[in-house]
Amino acid sequence: MIRVLLVDDQPLLRSGFRALLDVEDDIEVVAEAGDGQEGLALAREHLPDIALIDIQMPVMDGIEATRRIAADPALARVHVVILTNYGFDEHVFHALRAGAAGFLVKDIEPEDFLHAMRVAARGDALLAPAITRKLINRYVTEPLHTAADADLNGLTNRERESVALVAQGLSNDQIAERMVISPLTAKTHVNRAMTKLHARDRAQLVVLAYESGLVTPRNR
Repeated sequence: MIRVLLVDDQPLLRSGFRALLDVEDDIEVVAEAGDGQEGLALAREHLPDIALIDIQMPVMDGIEATRRIAADPALARVHVVILTNYGFDEHVFHALRAGAAGFLVKDIEPEDFLHAMRVAARGDALLAPAITRKLINRYVTEPLHTAADADLNGLTNRERESVALVAQGLSNDQIAERMVISPLTAKTHVNRAMTKLHARDRAQLVVLAYESGLVTPRNR
């Protein structure tokens, strides 16, 4: 059962998302909150698999709520998915850097929304290749900053290669094909790299890959 926490200051939107989720046999809405502070408290109480969080809210916004969830070891298994009205923008960029697993626009089609919940629950990043390219473009215009927690020397050559491919938006199956290994081995390389780099999920791994200098925009 996928357990979901809804955090949005618009009750009508929360009701709409709940209506979609409640009819699914494998998804359960465990709680709702109208601001980030309440959402953070409910995340600690219910330990959901997914916290679906709006960016702009009163009391505490979605970026700060995401940052606090990502920083709390007790919430390490909570995958934050950001909700936005505008697609990829400055707020989403900061939310991904704060530790969000991905983001969804609020006018998403119902079937795509349900698929996204299942993808996020597996720990996969909700980052389409187009979004990854936009992240890369940000690093073309902004100086790279070494990620303090990223011990790149601890990665094997194969792990480094797998991280570079994740940063290009490739799935485990595509990484396996590119590296001529099995999908299970590809997944193992990615998971070990995430552990060594202290990345919560693939989305953060992409950010760390560029911030650390392991991958640069000219590699694309």
